[in-house]
Amino acid sequence: MIDIFAWPLGKLLKFVFDMMISIGLDLPKLSAYSLAIIITTIIFKLLLLPLTLKQTKSMKNMQEIQPKIQELNKKYKNDPQTLNQKTMELYKEHNVNPLGGCFPLLIQFPIIIAYFRVMQSPVPYVFSDIATYEGIARSFLWIKDLAQPDVIYSLKLGLFNINISILAILAALTTYLQSKMMTAAQPVAADSQAQSTQTTMTIIMPFFILWIGSKYAAGLTLYWTVSNLFQIVQQYFTNRSVGKIKEELK
Repeated sequence: MIDIFAWPLGKLLKFVFDMMISIGLDLPKLSAYSLAIIITTIIFKLLLLPLTLKQTKSMKNMQEIQPKIQELNKKYKNDPQTLNQKTMELYKEHNVNPLGGCFPLLIQFPIIIAYFRVMQSPVPYVFSDIATYEGIARSFLWIKDLAQPDVIYSLKLGLFNINISILAILAALTTYLQSKMMTAAQPVAADSQAQSTQTTMTIIMPFFILWIGSKYAAGLTLYWTVSNLFQIVQQYFTNRSVGKIKEELK
């Protein structure tokens, strides 16, 4: 199933890589392979932009009807069935899909898994044979080989090793920042449990990315960091737009 996404991703990476080589962008500290990963990530983010804009519109619509939803929650707090019915009617009246913001996330998930597959096994997805792959430069700034984890120091604690990775730390920090910015633009959760879950995910995800980034190929972590940076810039403008709506509703 993942191969459906992994093969096109691999071919796109190879195409961009060949293009970088042809124009001479294969530098000692910035290899054509690293540039191919960065450019391919941006291409995918641009392709997903229409869906992301739709998600933004859905968030705006949800923000606009929040006062009415809160009124319904107070009015029918002891009648869940009627509350659900009235809420659905409100969504229909204002043409709001409460799940509209989830679709872009569902689309991105297989792409992330495909990147994981391709970065861990560039042969055969990107390069046809191991000899070709072994012969290319895979450097990025301080990282000598994007096929390996970016580990600058390994701390041994008994049976466990803790790998310190600069790129993984950057990926974790940008994940946290992007998550906080996205949360700021979303409607406040109606119940404390949903709010608690949202807060927990904001905290847990960066640590998960930190662990993944220090364990697997640095190329995957580079993808995640670039993707986050793109999303942060995009979210900045989204939050400004949602902020204007909040001001209008006051």
